[in-house]
Amino acid sequence: MGFAFPRFRLLCSWRDVDGTGLWTQTTKREGWVRRGVQGPESIADHMYRMGVMALIAADLPGVDRDRCVKMAIVHDIAEAIVGDITPSDNVPKEEKSRREKEALDHMCQLLGGGPRAQEIRELWMEYEENASLEAKVVKDFDKAEMILQALEYEKEQGRDLEEFFQSTAGKFQTDIGKAWEAEIASRRK
Repeated sequence: MGFAFPRFRLLCSWRDVDGTGLWTQTTKREGWVRRGVQGPESIADHMYRMGVMALIAADLPGVDRDRCVKMAIVHDIAEAIVGDITPSDNVPKEEKSRREKEALDHMCQLLGGGPRAQEIRELWMEYEENASLEAKVVKDFDKAEMILQALEYEKEQGRDLEEFFQSTAGKFQTDIGKAWEAEIASRRK
């Protein structure tokens, strides 16, 4: 069969030996929690929507859509262990990356270190290092998903979440990312 359910369960619902820990399914995105958003999205919600964005995006020359979908699904998976570290946590980028890499290595160990674990590690590293066109596209989807979510919270809850839009302004790297940013901004007015 090759599918090790206990390893899958440990990976998807991380718990330390003492029962503490996080789940990407239920761990809420910290930026929304700190702004008092009611019913904020979870890390898993965020990764799922990014995966759908990658799946439905127009074909892009030289971009492997399947790789983008996979990368979107794993890009924040280490947060199941380290939590959602945000810029307001004042954790240096290098330290955040170190913690997440250590968590990812542990997860890959839980998966037995085989080909799937290696693929997850490679996808995560490629994303983290912004090392390919696919990584650039997925990083743009990460930002686009955040501002789309901010727009939805603004409309649904009457909040001003300008800081989220400001944090991404001028940082989109691809034409598709810039187009989606412009579309989201136009719906905000």
